[in-house]
Amino acid sequence: MLGAAHGATTSRARRAKDPLATMCGIAGTYDPSVPRGRAPALATRAIIGRMAGAIAHRGPDADGFILDGPVALANRRLAIVDLSAAGRQPQFSADGQIGIVYNGELYNFHALRSELVARGHRFASSTDTEVIVHAYEEFGDACVHRFNGMFAFAIWDRRGAGRLVLARDRWGIKPLYYAHVGGTLAFGSEVKSFLELPGFRAELDLDAATEYLTFQNLFGDRTLFAGVRTLPAGSLMTIDGEGAPRMTRWWRPRFEADGDRGEAWYVTGVRERFEEAVRRQLMGDVPVGSYLSGGMDSGSITAVAARQIPHLHTFTGGFPVAGLGVAEALTDERAAAEFMARTMGTEHYTVVVQADDLPRLLPELVWHLEDLRVASSYHNYAVARLASRFVKVVLAGAGGDEIFAGYPWRYAHAAGTTSLDDFASRYSDYWSILVPDTEKAGLFVGDLARAARGFRAADRVREVVDDLGDLARTDPLHLAMTFEARTYLQGLFVVEDRVSMAHSLESRVPFLDDDLVNFTSAMPSRYKLRDGVGKRILRKAMRGLIPDEILAARKQGFAPPEDTWFRSELAPYLREMVDGPRARSRGLFDPAAVGTILGDHAAGRRNHKKLLWSLACLEQWQRTFLDGERPASGAAPSARRVGGHL
Repeated sequence: MLGAAHGATTSRARRAKDPLATMCGIAGTYDPSVPRGRAPALATRAIIGRMAGAIAHRGPDADGFILDGPVALANRRLAIVDLSAAGRQPQFSADGQIGIVYNGELYNFHALRSELVARGHRFASSTDTEVIVHAYEEFGDACVHRFNGMFAFAIWDRRGAGRLVLARDRWGIKPLYYAHVGGTLAFGSEVKSFLELPGFRAELDLDAATEYLTFQNLFGDRTLFAGVRTLPAGSLMTIDGEGAPRMTRWWRPRFEADGDRGEAWYVTGVRERFEEAVRRQLMGDVPVGSYLSGGMDSGSITAVAARQIPHLHTFTGGFPVAGLGVAEALTDERAAAEFMARTMGTEHYTVVVQADDLPRLLPELVWHLEDLRVASSYHNYAVARLASRFVKVVLAGAGGDEIFAGYPWRYAHAAGTTSLDDFASRYSDYWSILVPDTEKAGLFVGDLARAARGFRAADRVREVVDDLGDLARTDPLHLAMTFEARTYLQGLFVVEDRVSMAHSLESRVPFLDDDLVNFTSAMPSRYKLRDGVGKRILRKAMRGLIPDEILAARKQGFAPPEDTWFRSELAPYLREMVDGPRARSRGLFDPAAVGTILGDHAAGRRNHKKLLWSLACLEQWQRTFLDGERPASGAAPSARRVGGHL
């Protein structure tokens, strides 16, 4: 069994003085040159310790290790369920032959545990971690199909020739990266663990940078770090002593109608499954709160949660609106959020993000984000910091738009699609939101220009939907929704995980509960979008749960007024970041073209806020990971409490 004879396992608990623990993180290495049964080298012990230390912000409650021949695994734990010592990681099968380190939550683990007990399994803890071990023991790799939740885990199975299993949840809510460093496979929740590996050097992947600067996202498994990949959502990687790692995709998002049972049936089904999903995700032995914007998604979650938790803590963010135009002023959702907080009786807190918060927050954000993705997110980072002062777990509305067709203006580009090639052409034009293919030659120079010569945005879109030819002919809306679930939503989850984990906060997403997603995926698309109105079935299902004013309101994203800020208070900062001496020294962009972009935005000729944000983030990424600058945490933006009871 795993132990001193064949390796080493340790678990050290810490009595946290700060009640704000973070969610779990994992890290590990697999070196096939090390024989089974050999005690780990002191160097390996030190390296895995440093890898775990690099992600200590994900779990300061305890750490634990498995060191056994070719395998070194580490966990940083956030105690959410079963706060006792029995809940520490790693955890093992009864015979000690199977061990796990794990990041996530299984919301159906009680039912699975009962099933496994009936099959003869015996448990030493009340954790979902141990349920995964026994489920793997009982069902093998197919155990992942039984898990309703978010997870990334590494299992070391000493039986037979020995086997390492890496797995990620259906939607990729929890991250898992990997890289080959020499002859060793390294993996972990965050790339910064790899910075502790001898032989690993952070370098910019120019192909990934080209894709990021096209879509403000990455559609495949690349990252901005050369040689570092993300294990795709819904995937398994298995490694044994007999060959190279093998990848299996066990689930992919796909929306496709399965008959039509009538609107009333779907309204009832959505309401029942949604309420059950929220109740399921309130599980835990620590305080749980909810984000609360002015929209339907977070409002619906809060309404259900508030019925279960008296004086539920809720959190939102806003911006100063003086001097803004009407469109930008609407992005401040404080008034609508406070209205819902009063209606639902929550204890509500807000944070106000100012323009001058960006220069201070960006180094922190990029350090934690690592894998740059969609939209600006320093305001989300600030709201997560606020929430972390009061709760360990927060419910978020991510996924509501993606499963209920919340973006009608985007799907319009897919209307009338006749083939996958036609769809790829249309959607690549729309999603090339930063630098379209036709403009790359005028902006990119040097190695980046050479990398971009072989890039075609339409080819990247086509690769994502290659298995969806039937939908191109029968249901363009479901084709568009599937594409966005496989791309845009993946980017959102990178951001969601990092901004919360940075502040010792577990973020849960009830809209992506398996039962709810399975139900909505098979629903005819006409119940989701009709006459230009999205989320029709959700609006009907939520009637009576949240105020009619919220149900009828137009969708409004949570975004800072950067169009104005980048032309006024932040203009000098942006110019230094994207066109200063350090940025020019990178040799990636033509200075004259960058100057034109800045000038056009300043003069109001073109709104380049997304491109300017992305260029600033990329420069900060290079300062952080290539130049070795580490951020110093600053003071939080101003916060205030609205209503509720202390």
